[in-house]
Amino acid sequence: MTKADLRREALARRRALSADELVRRSIELQKRLSEHFAVAAWNWLHVFLPIPQQNEPDTWRIIRWIWEQKLPVQLAVPIVQPDGQSLRHYRLTPDTQLATNRWGIPEPVGAAEVLPPQFDAVLVPLLAFDEEGHRVGYGKGFYDRFLLDCRSDALRIGLSLEPPVPKIIDAWSGDVQLHACVTPEGVRWF
Repeated sequence: MTKADLRREALARRRALSADELVRRSIELQKRLSEHFAVAAWNWLHVFLPIPQQNEPDTWRIIRWIWEQKLPVQLAVPIVQPDGQSLRHYRLTPDTQLATNRWGIPEPVGAAEVLPPQFDAVLVPLLAFDEEGHRVGYGKGFYDRFLLDCRSDALRIGLSLEPPVPKIIDAWSGDVQLHACVTPEGVRWF
């Protein structure tokens, strides 16, 4: 399938999820991440905050799990910049004040900036992914640009509410592939 077709279909399926099903799948994502990755060994983890009206995976479950377990990993989240093309990243702690932006995404206020080379792992948002580790997002290229600034050994881990499709036929060399993708059923490695 093409990215445009996958994006349209994945958005429709996601919007059709009940609140209870979204919670169930988000709980499974957190469990799979904790079972299959050495989260406590990372110094910095980049995590996106969910857009509720898009029925995105509830990454707050992962964040709260890290804080409740008192894991030593530090967290950072992105903020879309005024240029509409780039992201900057800011530390997230239990005490970080948040303000909601125009897209309904909470953003840190007054937090310290964290640079892309500091991340040991990045949780990557997506709408769909294929069996080769290509992903389809919302189509703005934010994460492709951001991931190019990260270290080559930083793990790129997708979070998907659904299993992979066989192949994204219009993936191209500028797309940054995932190292792994966590789904409610398990983890795919690429």
